[in-house]
Amino acid sequence: MSDSGRGSTGGAWYSGAANVRPHAFDPLLQPELFRGVLTRRVFAFLIDLVVLSIPVVLAVIFIAVFGLVTLGLGWLLFWLVSPATVIWALIYYGACLGGPHSATLGMRVMDLELRTWYGAPGYFVLGAMHAVLFWISLSILTPLVLLVGLHDSRRRLLHDIVLGTVVVNNSVRNPVAQPARMF
Repeated sequence: MSDSGRGSTGGAWYSGAANVRPHAFDPLLQPELFRGVLTRRVFAFLIDLVVLSIPVVLAVIFIAVFGLVTLGLGWLLFWLVSPATVIWALIYYGACLGGPHSATLGMRVMDLELRTWYGAPGYFVLGAMHAVLFWISLSILTPLVLLVGLHDSRRRLLHDIVLGTVVVNNSVRNPVAQPARMF
C-alpha cells in the first residue's frame, strides 16, 4: 500500500499552493485603501519622531541638571542615553504596532493601520522588527526610501515587503457608522 502524502495523513507535510493564503488587500479591487498612504506615512513618521524624542530630551535635561547638582558626577549617566533611546523606540513600536489599533500614535493621527499581507493585525515582535528594518533601510537609502513605495501597487516600502506587511487607510477599511438623524 502506497501513500502519496495526501490522503489519510491529511497532507500535513505537503506545502503546496493550497496552503497559501491570498492577499487580503487588493489594490485593483480596493484602490481607496492605498490612496495617499505614502504621504500620510511621512507625516506619521514625523509625529512619531516627536513622540519618541520628548522622553529622550527630558532625560537629557534631567541628567544635565543632576550633573550640576552632583558637581559633574551625574554626567556619567549620559552614556545611558543612546542605549535607552534604542530600547524606548523598540518598546514604543512593538507595543503600538502590536496593540489593538495596530498603529503608532502618528499612524493613528493620520488614520493608518498596519496589517499582515493576509489581513491579520500586528503583534509585538512584528512591530519591533518593523522598526528595526525601517531604521536600517532609512539609514542606507535615506533619500530613496520612498521610491520603492511609488512603484509598488500596495504602496509598501522595502521593510514592508520583507516583513509581509501592508499599511492601509483605516477609515476606508473600517468605515465609521454615521449617527441617525433625528427629525
